[in-house]
Amino acid sequence: MTKSPVDTPINTRTTSRLGWLRPSWPTVHYPAAVVSEARDVTITRRHTLSLLAAAIAVGGAGVTSACSATAPSSAGTPGGSATSLKPSTAPLTTGPPASITPAGGPGTAPATSRAPAPGVPRSAPARADIVARYAGLAPREWGLEPTGIVQALGTTGVRDKAVALTFDLCGGPTPTSGGNGYDADLVELLRRHDARATFFVNARWARANPRLMDQLIADPRFEIGNHGTQHLPLSVSGRKGYTEQGTHNPGEVYDEVMGNTELLTQLTGHAPRWFRSGTAHYDEIAVKIVGDLGQRCIGFTVNGDAGTTFTAPQVVSAVRTAKAGDIVISHANRPPAQTAEGYAVALPALLARGLRCVTLSDYLTG
Repeated sequence: MTKSPVDTPINTRTTSRLGWLRPSWPTVHYPAAVVSEARDVTITRRHTLSLLAAAIAVGGAGVTSACSATAPSSAGTPGGSATSLKPSTAPLTTGPPASITPAGGPGTAPATSRAPAPGVPRSAPARADIVARYAGLAPREWGLEPTGIVQALGTTGVRDKAVALTFDLCGGPTPTSGGNGYDADLVELLRRHDARATFFVNARWARANPRLMDQLIADPRFEIGNHGTQHLPLSVSGRKGYTEQGTHNPGEVYDEVMGNTELLTQLTGHAPRWFRSGTAHYDEIAVKIVGDLGQRCIGFTVNGDAGTTFTAPQVVSAVRTAKAGDIVISHANRPPAQTAEGYAVALPALLARGLRCVTLSDYLTG
């Protein structure tokens, strides 16, 4: 994702109609089947989404076929950060989070006041206990699907055609990093279709976006999952996920999980149930540690945007493959990408097939 750097300076961004900062809109090409006035036109992203919504309302089937593309490869970077991203070496911050200011928005439920909850769940073992329990153990597995990862909802669709949409908010090393962006159009698209979803939020993103974090927490359609403290692949031996350096030992695994657990518990009033590591890479020992800390590691069966590297037609092709029981991974923190354009076509197509969008907690037990 070299064209979407994580350290895009804030002064290159413009204010959108929804009131928050975001990078300038890229241009996107769609065929005449989507825009009937021209055979091949270049339009802005905002116009694309409005035209797609109008076309879907008139005849969604035609739009879906017009934007379809050859099924993309599953290769990509699910973590959603550019290859140049280096994990922050700053010490974990376990104090009170940035204040959360209620802020209304289109389609957003009003925020309610929440009393701070204890930073660490009482049932979670201490760091020293985890270090002692797993000291000296050597992992045998590494990647996206080690033993213990939850890959699907467990429903076959015979009785309930449910699919879980999950979106990562990966954060970045500074408050103005591109990884701390917010794809407002994508989130509003979910609200417009009343689509439930799980957002995996990194601690850096939550601290950089307190108002937006408050809106996501307050929206009853959405639930919040743990995307780590510094967006690190989860390893007890220093493995890398793609080019991102992972944790090196059980103590660092604990820090990566529990640093953000404390923050999310304070913000939401309860500990998160679901965890997804940076780049979604783990070894099986790290997965066990997450389980000991009261959370389950979530993988995916459908790679919706390959770390925001897919074009809109590729997003459509990927997401349209989702079937009952699947978990779809995508990203909501890079508005310059074409994830929202793809979902503007793919989401109505999923719903038209009778699929129902659910949160992980609707089907899984923690």
